[in-house]
Amino acid sequence: MHRREKPTSARAGIRGERLRFGVAISEYNGDITEKLLAGAQKELLRAGVLRKNIAVLRVPGSFELPLACERLAESGRYDALLALGCVIKGETDHYYFIAGETARGIMEVMLKRDIPIGFGVLTVDTLAQAQARSSGGNNKGAEAARAALQMIELLS
Repeated sequence: MHRREKPTSARAGIRGERLRFGVAISEYNGDITEKLLAGAQKELLRAGVLRKNIAVLRVPGSFELPLACERLAESGRYDALLALGCVIKGETDHYYFIAGETARGIMEVMLKRDIPIGFGVLTVDTLAQAQARSSGGNNKGAEAARAALQMIELLS
């Protein structure tokens, strides 16, 4: 099975220097989420987005990401948002509630506010899986940024 080619912003023809991004990031599992943020920022900068046009809002955990995205969206300052977090399955059902409600809440904001939100919330079984998805060429923060860039172009 071969993987779908990852789109590049250069091929998409996006003029990144005019774009503004809001990033909501969970501080919980911060060693992982900071790597997601670094990957996302690298991807946005590669697309021509100016560093000064990337605002970062830190929240305690993934469960708080939907409210942070709502506030960023309602400000009207951003062309797209990114939601970055990491939920690692533990021994209880807590994981299912946090992961599911976080995803649902972010989707609600995206649809209600009509703004693209790159979903970079890892939902994994182990720390090793989180580390693998937050580093190198498999950085899901970068993937979320690419998705947001594609949606901006699609909706424009």
